[in-house]
Amino acid sequence: MIKPAEFARRRKHLMRMADDDAILVLPSAPMRVRSHDTHYPYRQDSDFWYLSGFAEPEAVLVLVPGRKHGEALLFCRERDPERETWDGPRAGTEGAVDAHGFDDAYPIADLDEILPGLLEGRSRVYYHFGRDTEFDLKLIGWVNRVRSQVRHGAQPPHEFLELGHLLHELRLFKSPGELKLMRQSARIACEAQLAAMRATRIGGREYEVEAALQYVYRRNNAVAAYEPIVGSGANGCVLHYRDNNAPTADGDLLLCDAGAEFANYASDITRTWPVNGRYSSEQRALYDVVLSAQEAAMAQARPGKPWIAGHDAAVATITEGLLSLGLLKGTLKQALASESYKKFYMHKTGHWLGLDVHDVGEYKVAGEFRELEPGMVFTIEPGIYIAPGTKGVPSKWQGIGIRIEDDVLVTRDGHEVLTDGVPRAIDAVESVLASR
Repeated sequence: MIKPAEFARRRKHLMRMADDDAILVLPSAPMRVRSHDTHYPYRQDSDFWYLSGFAEPEAVLVLVPGRKHGEALLFCRERDPERETWDGPRAGTEGAVDAHGFDDAYPIADLDEILPGLLEGRSRVYYHFGRDTEFDLKLIGWVNRVRSQVRHGAQPPHEFLELGHLLHELRLFKSPGELKLMRQSARIACEAQLAAMRATRIGGREYEVEAALQYVYRRNNAVAAYEPIVGSGANGCVLHYRDNNAPTADGDLLLCDAGAEFANYASDITRTWPVNGRYSSEQRALYDVVLSAQEAAMAQARPGKPWIAGHDAAVATITEGLLSLGLLKGTLKQALASESYKKFYMHKTGHWLGLDVHDVGEYKVAGEFRELEPGMVFTIEPGIYIAPGTKGVPSKWQGIGIRIEDDVLVTRDGHEVLTDGVPRAIDAVESVLASR
């Protein structure tokens, strides 16, 4: 797990970026009602977690660079034996300081009284405006309270800046401690994908495959990083398919896009395999194109390469493959220029990965796609999707959806595939299925 000292280093780094006349305010994630008086499982806001390691709701992190009486402050719930009987133990203000390393902590009930005084004398406020309307209004109210005292010498903030502009650049580069957790998340996700392959059967249901995933996650103290996509047959052509209740039929492919979340860090894997254990000739031909596209994209995953280079390589490979199979017409240059490939491949080839599945971080800097650097982690996930009824496509190709996705860390001299524990090659996939 990440140690308190690392969270403290992150806070220090962020405060150096913000400078001494700033104040940074970040509330925890709210509890969400699922139905009547039941709640969704609580999951801390990723930015809040990144800076605090504090898992409880009803808390506010305030960073005040250069403040003599403590720069890193936490407002949180006090200890309450009666409520803890129902909901479990709380850290309290003492635990926030002793166990989590904050300079000082105050009861959350005192936020309204104390925060205006912390805002006074600070020229810039860094905050995520628009995420939480209720807290937005509270913050504006506290600032206005300081403004009302201008005639008495108060100095209210006059500039409001997006906190993510600074914070998300830090989160983009993973520390050794983070990478240790991400490798464990990937290991669990790989085990789950293999279990899902072995749980697939002719005449079964997509939710049986999902159950195999979920079992492995929970057995390893993880949860699903997102709702698994388990799409059999034509459902594999639906990019964000969620029902997971259709039959798994003989002759169909099954597309499984799923990842684990371990200690708040996500993994994200997609594999596509035949329900009956053997790819048909059409399935094999399209699968080879997608796999070649992923290999072409991975060859671009090294320091100094633009992030977009992997996508461009995958697009060129897929387009060339579709032309060779007669699914596109014209030359490669014409197909790329007209973007006719988007009929079958309509998404980007990857995204940043970390505390969020689609993790934070800019893809462009000063209008240009940024270069890859060591410590970045992202997915590489090309695909081909030929939905039933696609005009101009022979029926033998219709209903085939294929995606292959892996998690990739940029290293000093290339890259590391974190999810290599699940086979991609056709023969290797069929071998796993044969072991059922």
